[in-house]
Amino acid sequence: MTALALIALLAVVQPASELSWLVGNWTEKSAEREVVETWVAPVNGVMTGKSITTRLGRPDFVEDMTITTEPAGPTFTATIPGQAPTAFVRQPGPPGEAVFENKAHDFPQRVIYRRCGIDLCAAIEGTVAGELKRTEWRYRRAR
Repeated sequence: MTALALIALLAVVQPASELSWLVGNWTEKSAEREVVETWVAPVNGVMTGKSITTRLGRPDFVEDMTITTEPAGPTFTATIPGQAPTAFVRQPGPPGEAVFENKAHDFPQRVIYRRCGIDLCAAIEGTVAGELKRTEWRYRRAR
């Protein structure tokens, strides 16, 4: 296989069902907060997820998420109470990594997931006032 063919193969955008490595209950804990993110296996091509952040034992932030296969490609849609749903389209990339992008959104413009060994790494990033902002999480599988 030529290098060009290998690059093209890696750049193929996969359907939502190919993101099953996200499935499970994931948690990140610190002294002040706990984030629990749960992804359910695809049903009829739709993955559903929920992220709940608690601070000092009280819910602080809740986000509902879906990943669907749309004509533009796999689409991550985040819904936060009081805001309209925001869609991000998956960009080509290697297996075990998913970068979803919406350049028109204020912040974030990218939602990123990748496997980090047995952990799940996640990040949001984008440009605010001309500067790149990034927030990262390293989730461990909840037991």
